[in-house]
Amino acid sequence: MSRQTAAAVVAFAVLVSPARAQLDFERPPIDYLRAPHDDPVARLAERLDDDGKLSPDPRRGYLPALLRELGISEKSQVLVFSKTSFQRSKIGPKRPRALYFDDDSYVGWVQQGDVLEIASVAPRAGVMFYTLDQQPAERPRLVRQNQECLQCHASPMTAGIPGLMVRSVFPAGSGNPILSAGTFLTTWQSPLAERWGGWYVTGTHGRQRHMGNAILRGSDDPAKLDRESGANLIDLSRRFDPSPYLTPHSDIAALLVLEHQAAAHTQIALAGYQGLLARREQEVLNQMSGKPAGERIESIDRRYQWAADDVLKCLLFAGEAPLVEPVQGTSGFAEYFAALGPRDQHGRSLRQFDFKKRLFRYPCSYLIYSAAFDGLPDEVRTRVYRSLERILTGQDASPQFAHLSPDDRQAIREILLDTKPELAESWKGRQVEEKH
Repeated sequence: MSRQTAAAVVAFAVLVSPARAQLDFERPPIDYLRAPHDDPVARLAERLDDDGKLSPDPRRGYLPALLRELGISEKSQVLVFSKTSFQRSKIGPKRPRALYFDDDSYVGWVQQGDVLEIASVAPRAGVMFYTLDQQPAERPRLVRQNQECLQCHASPMTAGIPGLMVRSVFPAGSGNPILSAGTFLTTWQSPLAERWGGWYVTGTHGRQRHMGNAILRGSDDPAKLDRESGANLIDLSRRFDPSPYLTPHSDIAALLVLEHQAAAHTQIALAGYQGLLARREQEVLNQMSGKPAGERIESIDRRYQWAADDVLKCLLFAGEAPLVEPVQGTSGFAEYFAALGPRDQHGRSLRQFDFKKRLFRYPCSYLIYSAAFDGLPDEVRTRVYRSLERILTGQDASPQFAHLSPDDRQAIREILLDTKPELAESWKGRQVEEKH
């Protein structure tokens, strides 16, 4: 690399160096549009290119076959009736869009829709978007999409990178969001009162109120949304005909998990991009000064730590909005999800729900086991491990983690030691280093 080229790279890196700055993800070292990516949908696309086998269903097209191939349970179904998809003309309160998901992939289905809408998370590369044409074909093809999907999925709502979000809106009777009434980007930190506007919700939640199952009629005054009419519903058959869907549910448990997972996947992708940019800048700066590429630079170390800190907040549910009464779903999603494990020697799992005061019994995200997390740059992932150990052993008593009791910290630490080998090795290695 010439000195002029190196200087240009440094100039670009400095432009985006603040941890939360807008990132140019289309250029190296991220190179989102061209870099190789290995996500579940990309692997399925390769298999389809080889054998072309995917059997359509007369009523739902390729949806059931695609879910089977990806290993996504129909119990994860949630339904959104606001017109917030590019197939908006076919969506409304009588014809909601169905979403299905697992730890890595998301599938959207619209009645008589032209395509299935798909997102899948690739280690290092981030969130990828695809469509599958619903017209039966001899060789169905999963097509990667960028520009159309990224109009919404690479916006301020996703930190400016390709990402995922769950929106809550005040819907009109047509399903159009009444933007003048406001909208909410919802995560695990959002109070229930701001969640699920434009979504159907099945399940019980006591006296807590949300925005789901309700329509804002004849007004743009958000105070006039009838939250009572949508509370504690377990049957949606009076709202629309559920028979075209794989299940009649839009499970509150699945919705709670989806909100956490979508936000966490976006944050993990952002941290990965920040780590790659910091590493590139470190290499260039060291090259310009004649030092080894990997030699530490204090300002770069801080950027790695900022990225790791933001991942930790997601993993440990910092700022989680409390539940004030128990919630219970209707589809069996909670039981299905909790059974996936892994479990420690005492039978405990990070997938076990609390549903009384918070989402999970042991508030550390199951996404710590995901390929997306494992694909974080080493410089970021090792800092997550280091900081996580300090938090769980009580050395870090930061207020943002005050929601973790001593018992919580001990249980999470023990579960991780039994179920996350790389983390256990990292912690063991640090103990050896400190002894010497």
